[in-house]
Amino acid sequence: MSSSSRVALVTGGNKGIGFAITRDLCRRFSGDVVLTARDAARGRAAVQQLQAEGLRPRFHQLDINDLQSIRALRDFLRKEYGGLDVLVNNAGIAFKVNDPTPFHIQAEVTMKTNFFGTRDVSTELLPLMKPQGRVVNVSSMVSLRALKNCSPELQQKFRSDTISEEELVGLMNKFVGPIVLSVLK
Repeated sequence: MSSSSRVALVTGGNKGIGFAITRDLCRRFSGDVVLTARDAARGRAAVQQLQAEGLRPRFHQLDINDLQSIRALRDFLRKEYGGLDVLVNNAGIAFKVNDPTPFHIQAEVTMKTNFFGTRDVSTELLPLMKPQGRVVNVSSMVSLRALKNCSPELQQKFRSDTISEEELVGLMNKFVGPIVLSVLK
């Protein structure tokens, strides 16, 4: 095991908000901070940048759309730390407003990463959470705007305190499925 038994992990920590969260955790968290990135070169470059600031993050490759990658990270955390103290689910994608990619592809890719990828990370890593562990899910205001565009019935379902994971997955598939199928016709 690592010299530090406490560990915080940031998904998508190589740029933007994830990079800032990693930096702040390195300054404040009493334990190791693991920066993850889909692209190993970009992740290592981010770690080097933080090291140049006198901080000491660790790096581990993670593609939240790849179950093998998620499981490799899980195994690393189990072996090195015996679990996980803080999980920051930050990895995600957003298409630019003027991106020419067709909407059905944007919807499918966004849902695959931002919902299903984050769900897979949580499914694999939550069993490793140590007592008093914490999970932080990073989101944006786009989700609130999108929710306002839903029917009142759908808004009520999404806001429900009793919605099950199975029901939520069903709603996500119901959204993406018809979009993708309409293009295939």
